[in-house]
Amino acid sequence: MFLAMNRFTVPLENAEAFEALWLNRDSRLHEMDGFVEFNLLRGPENDGHRLYASHTVWRDEDAFRAWTRSEQFRVAHANAGETRKLHSGAPQFEAFHAIQTRTAKG
Repeated sequence: MFLAMNRFTVPLENAEAFEALWLNRDSRLHEMDGFVEFNLLRGPENDGHRLYASHTVWRDEDAFRAWTRSEQFRVAHANAGETRKLHSGAPQFEAFHAIQTRTAKG
């Protein structure tokens, strides 16, 4: 399993618009082989900003890399430059390979 995450620092006055942008976005992730799950995470508020993270789970890193080279990726990110107006600085990308997974089913 491979997890890809982008963290965003959003001024509080932009938080509602930032969330609306993501909630109404056609990511087309579901069209990709190896895609498992997406989460938009709302984090803590600090010094007039709120932390957010977009979090995707993939079967493996190759599936994630295929997404970044796909037409679906280009379409989903066509207006990405406009989001820079909503968050401070550049998103912070982080990638992780799962070394252990536990589920409620054991």
